Amino acid sequence: MATYVLVHGAWHGGWCWQRVARLLRAKGHEVHAPTLAGVCERSHLAHPGLGLDTHVADIVNEMTWNELKDVVLVGHSYGGLVISGVAEKMEKAIGSFVFLDAFYTEDGEALIDMVPEAGRAAYAEAEKRGETLMPPRAASSFNVNAKDAAWVDRLCTPHPIKCFTQKLTLTGARERIAKKTYIRAAAYPNGPFDASRDKARRNGWRIEDVDAGHDVMLDVPERLAGILIDVA
Repeated sequence: MATYVLVHGAWHGGWCWQRVARLLRAKGHEVHAPTLAGVCERSHLAHPGLGLDTHVADIVNEMTWNELKDVVLVGHSYGGLVISGVAEKMEKAIGSFVFLDAFYTEDGEALIDMVPEAGRAAYAEAEKRGETLMPPRAASSFNVNAKDAAWVDRLCTPHPIKCFTQKLTLTGARERIAKKTYIRAAAYPNGPFDASRDKARRNGWRIEDVDAGHDVMLDVPERLAGILIDVA
């Protein structure tokens, strides 16, 4: 049986994985879906210095203290930066690496380097005002299915801005992992994620396009669980 570590994206928490986790566990797999520091049930831990490096440490510690090996490491959206950082520290413990509609950044890049100019300006203006948290975007902006939209809006929380502006240091560990997959949410038009998928394709990653909004784990959990079992 496989071991999965599922890393959520910005504003979300481990709650967003519950359907996929249930399906994977029903097949006998081990699943870890921790909530990153500073959001959702861990929102009380938010502080001005909390950034991407904290979230990398969250997942490194989850893997280390649970003694996880041959992990299928999955990162959704912003979580792609998190698991890329994790690969630098836990390369030997990762058996399969999955970007789920995630940002494919390079060494020295931050998430804001991949978003349109208007998005970069919004983060910059917020920081100038002294704000340390970015309010969540509406579920409808992610094309979340109508049945789940109100639930997602209720559970998402502000996300530390430093996570979006802190640059990632990479030395190639991510690319050395043998099995790499990019899953693109085809029902969510987005330039940065199209560019990320295309970069993954050029680098020899397995590509899966699924008919879903950005929160693939909510829209098509059965389809996603099937892909994750296959890539393991």
